[in-house]
Amino acid sequence: MPNLKDLKTRIDSVKSTRKITKAMQMVAAAKLRRAQEAAEAGRPYADRMNAVMANLAGAASGVENAPKLLAGSGDDQVHLLVVATSERGLCGGFNSSIAKLARAKATELTKAGKTVKIITIGKKGREQLKRDLGDKMVDHVDLSEVKKMGYSHASKIANDIVIRFNSGEFDVATIFYNKFQSVMNQIPTELQLIPAKFEENEGQEMPFYEYEPGEAEILADLLPRALSTQVFTALLENGASEQGARMSAMDNATRNAGDMIDKLTIVYNRSRQAAITNELIEIISGAEAL
Repeated sequence: MPNLKDLKTRIDSVKSTRKITKAMQMVAAAKLRRAQEAAEAGRPYADRMNAVMANLAGAASGVENAPKLLAGSGDDQVHLLVVATSERGLCGGFNSSIAKLARAKATELTKAGKTVKIITIGKKGREQLKRDLGDKMVDHVDLSEVKKMGYSHASKIANDIVIRFNSGEFDVATIFYNKFQSVMNQIPTELQLIPAKFEENEGQEMPFYEYEPGEAEILADLLPRALSTQVFTALLENGASEQGARMSAMDNATRNAGDMIDKLTIVYNRSRQAAITNELIEIISGAEAL
């Protein structure tokens, strides 16, 4: 029979845990609203930028002086995987889904004889990939001190990627992140950054423009900005996905704690009743013996 004192301590402990998970759920809900608004506000700009760049890239394709970011290095031997995750845990399978997708891509490339390099954004992704792919990690971006994600943070990451590409460190760059769809659903996404790929949105018609001085010259100027926009969009989507996943995980934890408290309370009451019954039996037996 469980000790009553131990049961009481366990119940109090689970109640304290439930208070913490409930508080974290409420904080995540408040942060989710702001993060979701930021992600949704950035989508129209990102979509329009994508459509413009698709138009420009289509006009400049096959041109001799096409920008290197668009044409690529002419090879695909070395791949850079940019894995964007969160700095904090307690958000369900949010980080695991991104790490799983990146790990599968790295395995596929390695089997094909390609060289893989990894840059991690966020501590949790680095921790998950370090055991299997630690020898392939070349850099880590620490955003633990960032309270609000801004374009400047994404621009810094994008500029570093461009510098590495221009210095010949890799041929293809791909970013991995979670695209926010709802509180319960975040989609692990793989997006190629270099060579740049832009697809026009279905149903969206772009007017015809004549570009001066020319498509290639304009692309050379806009491509780094488009790359920064893609990274920024990925970070915003990740931010909303993280808070949605954390809110869902803490809600489940709170419910599980409540169920555990109910079960422990039943066991406690039964044990207490059994203890009282045993005491009464001992008293009655002692009285009869006299």
